[in-house]
Amino acid sequence: MPVASKPNVLQIAVIASALATTSAFGEGKVSDIRRGERILAKNCSRCHAIGRTGTSPHRQAPPFRTLSQRYPIDSLSEALGEGLSTGHPDMPEFVFPPRDIGAILAYLQSIQQK
Repeated sequence: MPVASKPNVLQIAVIASALATTSAFGEGKVSDIRRGERILAKNCSRCHAIGRTGTSPHRQAPPFRTLSQRYPIDSLSEALGEGLSTGHPDMPEFVFPPRDIGAILAYLQSIQQK
């Protein structure tokens, strides 16, 4: 019978990352999360910090990683589908198709500060 070796730090980090990805994203598939990030990068990053770090280019635009401090993320689906026009005063109106809303919400859930 082979002797099991102790996992090294890199192996532990990879396993922990995989477990965190699986449990933290629940229903959101990794591909949806990536697509949601691309959608937000294309439409929102000129004003908002859309990642886990960084400051928003527009002073009045909140970083997306802090949105759950203001709103339950799942409650944003209606606004994303019907027309998102609130926020900072010069924010343009955005309406996203239903197939993109799930991806956007999955991405937003994945980056929220706990």
